[in-house]
Amino acid sequence: MKTDVKICGLRTAEAAERAVALGASHTGFIFFPKSPRNIEPDDAGRIAERIRGRAKTVAVTVDADNDELDEIVSALKPDILQLHGSESPDRVLSIKAVYGLPVMKVLSIREASDLDRIEPYLGIADRFLFDAKPPAGSDLPGGNGVSFDWRLLDALDGGVDYMLSGGLNANNIGEALALTGARAVDISSGVESAPGVKDLKLMEAFFDAVRRADDERREQGARRERGA
Repeated sequence: MKTDVKICGLRTAEAAERAVALGASHTGFIFFPKSPRNIEPDDAGRIAERIRGRAKTVAVTVDADNDELDEIVSALKPDILQLHGSESPDRVLSIKAVYGLPVMKVLSIREASDLDRIEPYLGIADRFLFDAKPPAGSDLPGGNGVSFDWRLLDALDGGVDYMLSGGLNANNIGEALALTGARAVDISSGVESAPGVKDLKLMEAFFDAVRRADDERREQGARRERGA
């Protein structure tokens, strides 16, 4: 098993190139003016061209209208649209129909009942991303560096394809993967030296920790097979 890793909130070519060299499966660009990780579509497009074909490119938006999405899709040519706002299932269907791109819908989790919000999107969203609910007073729907109780995902149907996000870093990713069995993770603030500033050493440490966790999961699987 190899965990997919999405490095989100990229704003420089250096950080994007390093993320891909370290093994990122996805690169995320955020189009939300309130975020310290906000980037202009043309700038994101120039960075994306340098890594095109080596990792999937994800456009992260928050309740964007079609005019905004037109500009983003034209400049970035993303592989995936990530919807981090209050987009309804009908809005997700509309976006998929207009742009012909897979959609990853973000759901914020704090308590068990929050997982009930998955149901209307099943068969509509191509993948989910589970993030922690933002702290009170935050203007940002994500990237706040806070996590949720990963044990809540025990109740999740095993067929739901998702990325785990929210407060992940090199120190806790092993525990997060062990508890959830997640096959994909998303990280932004956990590899930053300041909001919006990716730290190459923190990225390296995170990928090292993911590889160690993957090795441990493989070893556990081998032990179970030998004991079977």
